[in-house]
Amino acid sequence: MENVNREPEQRNSLSGSSKPGKVDLEHFDDKEVKRAVFKMDLTILPVMTIIQLFALLDRFNLGNARVAGLQKDLEITDHQYQIAVMVALVPYILSQLPANLLLQRVGSHILIPMLVMIRGVIVVAEAFLTSFRGLFSAQFFLGLFDGPLFPGILLYLSGCYTREELSFRIALFFSGASLSGAFSGLLAGAIATMDGVGNKPSWAWIFILEGLVTVLVGLAAFFLIPATPQESKFLSSRQKKIVVQRLQRDRPVANLLHGFNIKDVLSVVVSPHVLISCAITFFLGVNSSGLAYFLPSMVNQLGFSPNETQLLSVGPFAAAFAITLITAYLSDRFNARAAVIVGIELLSVVGYSFFLASSGIYASYAALYLITPGAYAMVPIISAWFANNTEPHYRRATSIAFGIILSNSGAVLSTWNYPTKDGPKFRKTTIMNLTFSLVMIVLTILNAILLSRSNRKKKARKSKILSPYASQDEPDGGPRACRDISSLWAMSNFPNHLDVLILAITWYLV
Repeated sequence: MENVNREPEQRNSLSGSSKPGKVDLEHFDDKEVKRAVFKMDLTILPVMTIIQLFALLDRFNLGNARVAGLQKDLEITDHQYQIAVMVALVPYILSQLPANLLLQRVGSHILIPMLVMIRGVIVVAEAFLTSFRGLFSAQFFLGLFDGPLFPGILLYLSGCYTREELSFRIALFFSGASLSGAFSGLLAGAIATMDGVGNKPSWAWIFILEGLVTVLVGLAAFFLIPATPQESKFLSSRQKKIVVQRLQRDRPVANLLHGFNIKDVLSVVVSPHVLISCAITFFLGVNSSGLAYFLPSMVNQLGFSPNETQLLSVGPFAAAFAITLITAYLSDRFNARAAVIVGIELLSVVGYSFFLASSGIYASYAALYLITPGAYAMVPIISAWFANNTEPHYRRATSIAFGIILSNSGAVLSTWNYPTKDGPKFRKTTIMNLTFSLVMIVLTILNAILLSRSNRKKKARKSKILSPYASQDEPDGGPRACRDISSLWAMSNFPNHLDVLILAITWYLV
């Protein structure tokens, strides 16, 4: 993805509000701004949501295939099945950071569709598996080409929307995750009737049909995804200018630096708020991935038949879809990340407690309607927290990738937490997930306090740093400050000119 702020001749004064839809853009009224953003929503978000939907359908259909008889037909043990799930996560994790750093060079309009198509081909190939060795190989390559997708799309969206509208857009895109859980159950239930067609079991048809649709989605994406909003085929030149100005005013620091610098990457590793957020995403990855991979098995072990299991798996994911959109909207509307995250995790705490205490199968099943939203609804908000507090492009790319790497490291742990012999309550795992939910609440509050203190310090130093450039019309220095600071940075080394760094971050966060 190319940097949307790359054109210096389009830089404008940095003064004015950075609220989305409320900025006083020169030459444009609010209605025109809203129409441009809405049109961008219609041309970008549906494509990304469909890609996410089928990416997760392909990734998690292994659980539905297991219920439909894959494990029995391939004659693999529970331990081998867990290895097959885990092996996909190794290349999945290792491919994320390099792919995010390459995304700008290759172009998101090329890399994302290509990855989708390759993944679809691999899923179709899984229909012809005959042994554990084949399953192991297919899962490895599926993880390799699946890993870059989610962080890549997050990075792409962060370059298309302002900070305060990003969480809800991520939620719309991430809704594909919740919908995939719902649709996978419905599709698997419908495909179960194809058992024996073409001398293939129903689990093979799950792979064939979902994989073919994924290939078609990837092919269509080549023609629908623009490299940047400026290159969209669906926006007028005036609407493109609106989008560019909004982004430049919301993220002026993105104009200061846009070249790759290894120090930018390394600086993310020692950033306290990134480290705390990464810890949160690790625990979140344990809880959410466990549900994604094993919720059908959990429902099945409560005593429901295979067909009932496929259909009953829909409800908790549908609830997660609704709660994800509502909480992300509230997070953007009130500019409150931490408070909403804590509220979501309280759902998990109540759900896991209820699941442990309940004795009936229906009460245990009902608890999943709290547990699942408590895991899924948090993802868009914590993702926006990463993207909104790290600049410029390569630092943001690195922080997003690290967050997802830690999340998927948690997913590795989750693959070993649901052995069949521990069902249906999986008591040890449930207690662990409950503990992780409580820890995430504590870490979220700690991170909010840290960011609040940091912002207060930056505000205190802001007027001093900008005073040589400030005027009555441009209290923040305007384009002259931006130009001079950019030149200063180009001549400096990272450990020096600390005020330059503080100014850049101040412009971004305040």
